[in-house]
Amino acid sequence: MTINDPNVPLLSVQNLEVAFRTQDGVVPAVRGVSFDIYPGETMAIVGESGSGKSTTAHAIINLLPGSGRVTGGAVNFQGRDLTKLNRSQIEDVRGKLIGLVPQDPMNSLNPVHRIGFQVEETILANGLADNRRAARKRAIEVLKEAGLADADTRLRQFPHEFSGGMRQRVLIGIGLSSHPDLLIADEPTSALDVTVQKKILDHLEKLAAERNTAMLFITHDLGLAAERAENLVVMHRGRIVESGPALEILQNPQHPYTQRLVSAAPSIASKRIQAVSSGEVSGASGDLIEITDTAGAADLAAVSAAAVHPVSENAEPAIEFRGVTKVFKIRGTGFSSTRFTAVDDISFQVPKGSTMAIVGESGSGKSTAAKLLLRLERKTAGSILVNGRDTDTLNRSELQAMRRQMQPVFQDPYGSLDPLHNIGNTVAEPLRVHGVGDVASRRARVLEVLDQVALPASVVDRYPNELSGGQRQRVAVARALALKPEIVVLDEAVSALDVLVQAQVLALLADLQSELNLTYLFITHDLAVVRVIADHVCVMEAGRIVEQGTVDDIFANPQQEYTERLLSAIPGASITLGAG
Repeated sequence: MTINDPNVPLLSVQNLEVAFRTQDGVVPAVRGVSFDIYPGETMAIVGESGSGKSTTAHAIINLLPGSGRVTGGAVNFQGRDLTKLNRSQIEDVRGKLIGLVPQDPMNSLNPVHRIGFQVEETILANGLADNRRAARKRAIEVLKEAGLADADTRLRQFPHEFSGGMRQRVLIGIGLSSHPDLLIADEPTSALDVTVQKKILDHLEKLAAERNTAMLFITHDLGLAAERAENLVVMHRGRIVESGPALEILQNPQHPYTQRLVSAAPSIASKRIQAVSSGEVSGASGDLIEITDTAGAADLAAVSAAAVHPVSENAEPAIEFRGVTKVFKIRGTGFSSTRFTAVDDISFQVPKGSTMAIVGESGSGKSTAAKLLLRLERKTAGSILVNGRDTDTLNRSELQAMRRQMQPVFQDPYGSLDPLHNIGNTVAEPLRVHGVGDVASRRARVLEVLDQVALPASVVDRYPNELSGGQRQRVAVARALALKPEIVVLDEAVSALDVLVQAQVLALLADLQSELNLTYLFITHDLAVVRVIADHVCVMEAGRIVEQGTVDDIFANPQQEYTERLLSAIPGASITLGAG
């Protein structure tokens, strides 16, 4: 038998049991999980936050947090049980033979070191270069492979100077740097725009074919997984509820939980919404259907119909950009610097009570536009008006009042939540800052918004490190809703959520908008979500708006090749569903 015999599993997980020690005792997280991955095969594990999919992946390479333990079963890799290896032995496997692309791009990169230093350190530690010069050359190569064309320049920058998608690309480059036999990719493209996502996943497929590299792909989007993996494992509450060939499961899911995942996949829902919009699906009344645990694609279609509600042609703009430009100075070597135009003379209006989506590739300027609106960055030129008033003319008290009316939800749920504050205090913070209510009324409001974002009241005493990524993002949404704002700026607000919770949050946003006449500025790289939630869309490229219009017009009749490329890259859109 050879190590990578195509007839012998490269990785064989057998009856794996994982538990966490908590104040309330030992809590099982993975229960009797078994699956095999063969050389060159791509397998996807799908499920919502807390299903055990990431815990399973981390248990394989002994990266469980301190309170986590493998309590039973075996993890055989190339003939060795990894659960029996000591620290030195597992470190020889991890990084060299099994690569990892983690989910969290900000916490996985050291903020005080330049990108180049961190990539080079990994290369040197894995014995891929003999000296710093060779490591620098290899670092540039792996970052280019991961989608950073200007890698030689980017190596000199720090993580905070990168967008979320760019940071994720760095981690992808690091994970692939040693040409591992198995790559564990934990939500590897959740922070990436659709075109770069396609490029990265295409690259991973090419890697698997050329080098016989196997991949364990962790994701919450069953549509994306089925498009990219040969086989699927569906996990729910720590157990495998269904497994088998990817397309077979997608087209004919047997377990009720799998059926819910299929229904909630945004790319699949987007295709069905187009059918509803064109009248190809009967019974599309356009009424909002509440998303529940049994939410389906029809629900998302109805959410879209509710979200894209008729907006009066005479509605005044809640937000208006007039020729807005933002130029950054980027420090070079010595005393030199260069000027980078992140936002270049953009103009658009968002009518009150509507949703404007700004889409584009990572680095297109869409998040910078949101920061300019929130006054987190100061514009270089142009005017920004909120409810008809130029924000530059507001005095301190007026600016404070505007910020109460306009609340953000940021992309990174890890960086935007204070790890020293419990969830109750975090959600209540805007209420305290703005002097709203007393202690009792604030607590009541906290419990109300936590319920709105599908979090139990028990999380008020927990801390961010005790929550999953999706749960943390729901806390961020709850905090933004606490003040009952008029305008909500959502910067990739659902990109970290599993599809079931994503459907719930999108339904919640549509419901709140209808009830409270809220205005949303929705920043995203996910055009499938845009199709569900938005009225209008601006497409940005290299800091400029290249196309804007209603969502129906942009999706049905894009005028720019760049827009067509974005639409064609929607993940999972090529999947053909069964008749049911």
